[in-house]
Amino acid sequence: MSAFVGEIIGTMILIIFGGGVVGGAILKNTKAEGAGWVLITIGWGLAVTMGVYAVGNISGAHLNPAVTLGFAAVGEFPWKDVPSYLAGQMIGAFIGAVIVYFQYLPHWGATKDAPTKLAVFSTDPAIRSTASNLVSELVGTFVLVLGLMFIGANDFTEGLNPVIVGLLIIAIGMSLGGTTGYAINPARDLGPRIAHALLPIPGKGSSDWGYAWIPVIGPIIGGVYGALFYHAIFNKEFSGTFWVGTVVVVLILIYAANSELKKASNTIVNNNASKSV
Repeated sequence: MSAFVGEIIGTMILIIFGGGVVGGAILKNTKAEGAGWVLITIGWGLAVTMGVYAVGNISGAHLNPAVTLGFAAVGEFPWKDVPSYLAGQMIGAFIGAVIVYFQYLPHWGATKDAPTKLAVFSTDPAIRSTASNLVSELVGTFVLVLGLMFIGANDFTEGLNPVIVGLLIIAIGMSLGGTTGYAINPARDLGPRIAHALLPIPGKGSSDWGYAWIPVIGPIIGGVYGALFYHAIFNKEFSGTFWVGTVVVVLILIYAANSELKKASNTIVNNNASKSV
């Protein structure tokens, strides 16, 4: 099996288990309906673990464009292989989402809320705020790639690495995922979102394309910067790219904080004005 096919299979497995656990937890009349966020985070962690077990020895099991680009940015992965990996990840994510669709066929009609149906395929924010949502995806993926670098620097019992990676995903979901649903993977969000747009899901509503760029761009920035940060701080490789990335990330953080402060200030002013009327 080629690395390209490995990334297709691994990412497909990731989405079957990951999208599947979301469907079980939120679609109407499933046995797991209402099981909640803890089940979802554990399910996604196990999804990653199984994907890595499946193709780790074939492609390295990136399963995530942000991981591939982050590793390439610091010289740990050849740029010439990046296009095939990204293509494999997108194809695998799309196929996985289609399989999840068939798994829950009778539940799409039973579920009346369109955003709930979309949530099985892709992420959306708890509070819609563009800059802050971008920061959430950036931070989550920064921690993901940084964590992968930490794991790679340690020796574990043979075959244990995928379990440790899965625990990392669970930790990110529980600690950082509540804001945007922690896509932390452009393929995980975009591939299934495309499937949602194309599949004949009754009453599915919009695929929310206005938000779709955030779980793509945020993870790419966070993943690349996570790899650059690790190599700068732990390997003392303070490259020009690292400093440029640092400036970009800091500017995004400042802009997001400033935007939220302005919103809070406007809310206070409006509330005071309402009280005075």
